[in-house]
Amino acid sequence: MSVSANRLELLQIADAVAREKSIDREIVLGAMEDAYAKIARSRYGSETDIRAEIHPKTGEVRLTRVMHVVDVVENESREIDLAEAKKKNPASQVGDTFTDTLPPVEFGRMAAQSAKQVITQKVREAERDRQYDEFKDRVGDIINGVVKRVEYGNVIVDLGKGEAVIRRDELIPREVFRPGDRIRSYLFDVRRETRGPQIFLSRTHPMFMAKLFMQEVPEIYDGVIEIKAVARDPGSRAKIAVISRDSSIDPVGACVGMRGSRVQAVVQELQGERVDIIPWSDNVATFIVNALQPAEVAKVVLDEESERIEVVVPDDQLSLAIGRRGQNVRLASQLTGWNIDILTEAEESERRQKEFAERSVLFCQALDVDEMVGQLLASEGFATIEEIAYVDRADVLSIEGFDEDTADELQNRARTYLERIEGERQARRKELGVEDAVGEIPGVTSAMMVALGENDVKTVEDLAGCATDDLVGWTEKKGNEITRVPGYFTDLDVNRDEAEAIVMAARVAAGWVEAAAEEEEASDEADEESSEG
Repeated sequence: MSVSANRLELLQIADAVAREKSIDREIVLGAMEDAYAKIARSRYGSETDIRAEIHPKTGEVRLTRVMHVVDVVENESREIDLAEAKKKNPASQVGDTFTDTLPPVEFGRMAAQSAKQVITQKVREAERDRQYDEFKDRVGDIINGVVKRVEYGNVIVDLGKGEAVIRRDELIPREVFRPGDRIRSYLFDVRRETRGPQIFLSRTHPMFMAKLFMQEVPEIYDGVIEIKAVARDPGSRAKIAVISRDSSIDPVGACVGMRGSRVQAVVQELQGERVDIIPWSDNVATFIVNALQPAEVAKVVLDEESERIEVVVPDDQLSLAIGRRGQNVRLASQLTGWNIDILTEAEESERRQKEFAERSVLFCQALDVDEMVGQLLASEGFATIEEIAYVDRADVLSIEGFDEDTADELQNRARTYLERIEGERQARRKELGVEDAVGEIPGVTSAMMVALGENDVKTVEDLAGCATDDLVGWTEKKGNEITRVPGYFTDLDVNRDEAEAIVMAARVAAGWVEAAAEEEEASDEADEESSEG
């Protein structure tokens, strides 16, 4: 009877642990089986392959020793030779296994302690796996919990089936939580680590606000209204771009709600953070104008290559467009993904006049023409000497007052000027010691060679060792200030893609990397066509 009671107690313990830790009963029984096997190995030898089985209904423990049939025995604890195996079973072959039932093992104090450690470790691992599997699929959701404690500004949250942490930088500024407070936050990361799954929550993440709107606005939850972008300055101000898939529903009005009830519910959760709801648009210019609300915009100029946009606002709207400490334009830039430059109408006019004067002087000096002709060329939209030299003759003829002789003479003077400048650059780069081979790299001009020579880049290997940032520069952020560090080609109107292509071509020419397979195939096809010709 005592044996049966012990067996029944064993199953009851397994059930209790499984319920308490919220893990499968089979995992607990498996941990107990491992513990029994470890105790048995301490009795019969650590090298012996012993396995324990606990009957899931009766609780009976069965110990077995596993032996492998081999030709030559090297480990007597685990192996048996073929001749000995055939005595037990004439049909035995090399590779078969034998199992012998072993008598039960009595538990000593040390054995029980060892078994407890094994079971505890296995249960802890199963509990960690259960927590990770449960929360990894909830990344991107809003989680409700209770503040358990606060450590060095970090808030530890009890989620019921696990603990999570909100780091100090993931809390909205000036908000204070105490143990026992209920808290809502955004689950943005779950990591499997040696000390257990680490669950990270945030109240400053842009998607936290988006999920709050999804809870408050049924149209967003149903997919009728879509949140396209979110930008936040936590605790102060935020912008959210929305679009409606149903033309009869106003996305901004739906998010605001009756008398602002919906947006106010979000604002209260975010500790009074002001929210600007922006209608999203496919047109970049329109979207940026909307994003700069409540400021009025007079004109926008897009530079798609560098993803910059120049926004011109009335003089009295400048402070509103920039916002306190640049907040409005910074959030608009985050929302749209474009770098935004704000100018007043007076500044834009002054800059245009300055550019016009500089171009006029350039044309007068380079083409040896009077001021009126230089201003006329500048007013017609010509920006460089190259444009005048190589533009279609009809474009120059289209200028009022220019005949064919005048157009030809202007273009000839422009080409002569460019040839002279080219000669000066070639002389300068030779003086700097830049090798001719550098000029053979695709995309490299004489102006670039001079710039490289002035920065001590004189060979193809030197150019191959450059980074793209060395050529076009980079930006550094220190606090709220962004500093632009110039590169070798900063004054030459070279974009990052072009600079990267030049560096890669130099590395191919230097033999550091192989040419792309597509280029090789293209060259092979070209060779075949030329041979056939």
